[in-house]
Parts: sequence; structure tokens; C-alpha cells
Amino acid sequence: MIGVLALQGAFAAHATMLAACGATSIEVRTPTDLESVDALVLPGGESTTMSMMLERSGLLEPLAGRLTDGMAVFGTCAGAILLGSEILDGRPDQRCLSALDVAVQRNGYGRQVDSFESDIEVRGLDGTLRAVFIRAPRITRVGPEVDVLATVDGDAVLVRRGPVMASTFHPELGDDSRLHQMFLSSL
Repeated sequence: MIGVLALQGAFAAHATMLAACGATSIEVRTPTDLESVDALVLPGGESTTMSMMLERSGLLEPLAGRLTDGMAVFGTCAGAILLGSEILDGRPDQRCLSALDVAVQRNGYGRQVDSFESDIEVRGLDGTLRAVFIRAPRITRVGPEVDVLATVDGDAVLVRRGPVMASTFHPELGDDSRLHQMFLSSL
């Protein structure tokens, strides 16, 4: 059972993409919901808001525990920020889960008007993947145990360490389900 964090952000699009891959998913809003899933998708949205909502819902500590125990997680955009070990420009009260040894800069490519799309090559996939960057974070540092699976102009945009994968773009927007399938095949 795959969970999709449904506190804020593009969770419905991820559920649709998972269904296209043949996976069953549920929306995760409470610690009880989290207990019932084998893996989790952390969607895009606004990372500061998501951090606060994780705390208010009582999900932050149980999620951190599940990550420590090895639960597979795929974070996109704001989800990637939450999975990082360092948020360079976050609010002082913003929390991160430190599941990936990466430093992330929020809105690293600029404001909404600076959003863009790019065809990227992803290690492990044939052909290119259309990546949609909306107020995207920028990974500015990658730890030695983190694999970089895709880059744009020298910046890591898709990273993985064991069961934890993160993209600074939105793979759920569009009709290419290969990244979701890559995540599912690692379970």
C-alpha cells in the first residue's frame, strides 16, 4: 500500500500517477494512516506550510521514525526540501527530515515567473523525461552516499539514497509515469 501525504500540495496528481502504474494508494493525513502504508509519496506544495502541517497533524515524529526504519519515500519539489538534511533559506522553525544528505535552497531557480520545463536524461530510464520545475528548489550540496540520477545545467534534480528518492521537479504533471514506476520497482 502506497501512501500519498495529503495535507497540502499536489497529492491527487500523484495518486493518479500511481494508479496508472497499477499501484493502490491512500491519502495520508494522520499517524494512523501512516501506519497502514508500506511506502510514501511527499508531494510538491509549499514546504514551510507542509512542515507546519506535519507537526500540527502529529505526523512529523512518526514519519521521521518510519524513515529511520527504512520506509521508502519519494519526495517531489517541496517533498524534496522536507527530505533534505539542510534547508538553506527556510524559516527558523521549519523542520526537515534529514533522510537525504543534501542541502536545498527553496525557490532556487527564482520566482513563479522563472518556472520552466526541461527534457532530462535519467540514469536507469530510456529516452528523456519532460521535467516541470515550478518555483523549484535547487540542490546545492550532495553528500557522498547520495546518488545523482539526473541533472539540469550541472544541478542535481533527481537524487536517491537507498529507499529514499527526491526530485526538485514535478513528475506527476504530465503523462509519463516512469519515475513513479522506478520508485515502485524499488519496493
